[in-house]
Amino acid sequence: MSTNVKYRIRSNDEVVVVAGRDKGARGKVIRVLPAKGKVVVAKINMVKRHTKATQSSSGGIIEREAPLDISNVQYVCSTCDTGVRLGVKILEDGRKVRFCRKCGEVLDK
Repeated sequence: MSTNVKYRIRSNDEVVVVAGRDKGARGKVIRVLPAKGKVVVAKINMVKRHTKATQSSSGGIIEREAPLDISNVQYVCSTCDTGVRLGVKILEDGRKVRFCRKCGEVLDK
């Protein structure tokens, strides 16, 4: 993947998973990994990681979020309350903002 790719999903957006093991689950985006085309969503796609004990931490099985492909999540519009596609438009004052393609509401105030 190219590192110049821009995605419309950002950190702290609420998203719904549309494909995979956690289909239908909602959560907040913790991190966006644009170079890999993935997002990390809170409490979604949890995996168990077996860690070895070190001087600073005790070992054991740790549960943490694994990255999801960005194509498997959709933004949840607060007005529509469903997963929607996002568009980008330029306002009269020259700002670029995201908007809901279903209801037309501007998301970035």
